[in-house]
Amino acid sequence: MSLIELQQVDLKYQLRRDLKIKDIIFKKKNSSPLLEAGSIHALKNMDITLKDGDRLGVIGHNGAGKSSLLKLIAGIYPPTSGRVVTDGRIACLFELATGFEMEASGWDNIYLRGLMLGETPSSIKEKTKEIAEFSGLGEYLDVPVKYYSSGMFIRLAFSISTAIQPDILLLDEVIAAGDASFLKKAEKRLSALMESVKIMVFVTHSMDSMHDFCNKCIWMEKGRVKMIGEPREISKLYLNYMKQQ
Repeated sequence: MSLIELQQVDLKYQLRRDLKIKDIIFKKKNSSPLLEAGSIHALKNMDITLKDGDRLGVIGHNGAGKSSLLKLIAGIYPPTSGRVVTDGRIACLFELATGFEMEASGWDNIYLRGLMLGETPSSIKEKTKEIAEFSGLGEYLDVPVKYYSSGMFIRLAFSISTAIQPDILLLDEVIAAGDASFLKKAEKRLSALMESVKIMVFVTHSMDSMHDFCNKCIWMEKGRVKMIGEPREISKLYLNYMKQQ
């Protein structure tokens, strides 16, 4: 059984500021208390438990802590306090550039990124041809990825990440992955992946997508869970709240 469990989790980012003369001369009385304290309190007292079959939509305005939550679950950031437990193979569809060697070719990056995502040398070699064909990059796979356009890079990263069959999927928004023909097959592949995983955490601003794929929803506000419940009910309350702001 797959599992995500957060127990009274806090996450703080420490800010490093080098004091300069101009900071002293031009210091404003209304300067940010976050900067004054030297840290940002991104997540506060998070308690979440997800098991097989759970599809969690995460909504909230920018800066509410949604992306920080994904990075915490993925193990990119350790909690400042509290406990994070995960059981199952995790795939992350956000910050797709992580783990790429910019001087290496597309072929080499398929292999390296696959290993980073938990594949064995033999299993990623078996998937290499399919990944290459799905990306549609052809001869460009022989070229170092530092020469790729942003669209080409995303196509390669998406093709690798979605070739791995995870137990837990962490997803941040819909990926714009190049031209219309590629985007169409990317959306089809992503939909199949979202349906096949055991647990999904989906950060989105699209309420329709969240209603289609999720059976739970949390509304985040200033690093806390403001509400949790059925997706349509929570999204309706959230949208009404945002109209009043």
